[in-house]
Amino acid sequence: MIENVEIFIGIAHLAGIFVGFEALISATHQKEVARIRGIVTVGLMTIIAALIPIGLGSYGLSGHSLWFLSSLIYLCLNWTVIILSLRMPENKELVRSQTKTSSILFWLIFEVPLEVPLILTIIGLFPDLEQAFYITALVFNLFSAAYVLSQIVYTKAD
Repeated sequence: MIENVEIFIGIAHLAGIFVGFEALISATHQKEVARIRGIVTVGLMTIIAALIPIGLGSYGLSGHSLWFLSSLIYLCLNWTVIILSLRMPENKELVRSQTKTSSILFWLIFEVPLEVPLILTIIGLFPDLEQAFYITALVFNLFSAAYVLSQIVYTKAD
């Protein structure tokens, strides 16, 4: 069994809160719909990613095998969501409407710190930090959802 299971369950709960808040917000503009879908998707992805190690651990995986497979699944899930999301017309429009600086900043602040720990775990360079790396990726996923939620909250409707 993995250590600190409560941390993963707590992160899944937090992600669920984002999904719940978004369900309460009504969107009237296409840009808002894209952002709301983004937060719901990130929240659901975080819930799934937080539960992956618990599920795999129940099959007896532990140590590097557990964190390698969990990180690989999480990284693949993350990129699948990104690719599928960018194929939607309203999301393409949202990306186009944002300034280049804002998009670059988002990737540097949220996506790189989410992916680097997963990649380091897959490579296996720091076996003693693999659980911490995975938790770091989960937390940055939550941060990205909070960022997009704050954009909706603080954006004036036209």
